[in-house]
Amino acid sequence: MSARRGLTLGDLVLLAVLAVVLGFLYWALVQLWGALQLAMGPFGDLAQHVLAGGWMVAAPLATYIVRKPLVGIVVEILAAFVEVVFLASPVGPMLLVVGLVQGAGAELPFALTRYRRYGWGVFVASGVSAALASVVMGTIRFGWLQQDWFAWRLGLTLVSSVLLCGLLARVLGDALARTGVLDNTALGRARRAAARPGAPAHDEVPVA
Repeated sequence: MSARRGLTLGDLVLLAVLAVVLGFLYWALVQLWGALQLAMGPFGDLAQHVLAGGWMVAAPLATYIVRKPLVGIVVEILAAFVEVVFLASPVGPMLLVVGLVQGAGAELPFALTRYRRYGWGVFVASGVSAALASVVMGTIRFGWLQQDWFAWRLGLTLVSSVLLCGLLARVLGDALARTGVLDNTALGRARRAAARPGAPAHDEVPVA
């Protein structure tokens, strides 16, 4: 199915499930954040940057599976909605704006390929652009540029986002696909098509 076609009912159900599951994961990361702050002592303010990528994995994962425009942004916002409404995130409604910005940053590299490339390099780029979007927003909100440790904030967010947002999304998507639960998704169809003799790799072009 082309990336230009609309979402199917199956896509919508899958995106809703991803949003709920990842919303709970994001809430769990908030709890881990508090513990990590204490463990890091005087460097506790950097704990959020160590975990930053984990809060952005929804966008590249949803995009990889469904391969249609804006699904990454939508799932990131919905996961934030689950955090705010059902899990009472301490960040509050502002988390929806954060989800929008981070989701857009993470989805951007896929959009630039017109949703035609899903190799490891695109996932690395997704992590980098998500990190930059997150740091820019944090700098605007909290004035990080005028504070100590800005270079550490940027560096840790970049590393965390490449690992826990970009690369982890690819690993999770492939692991789920191997179980068969994604057989009716764009990723599942791409993997089956790639298994045919002479077919392009599933991570290079979506199924037409």
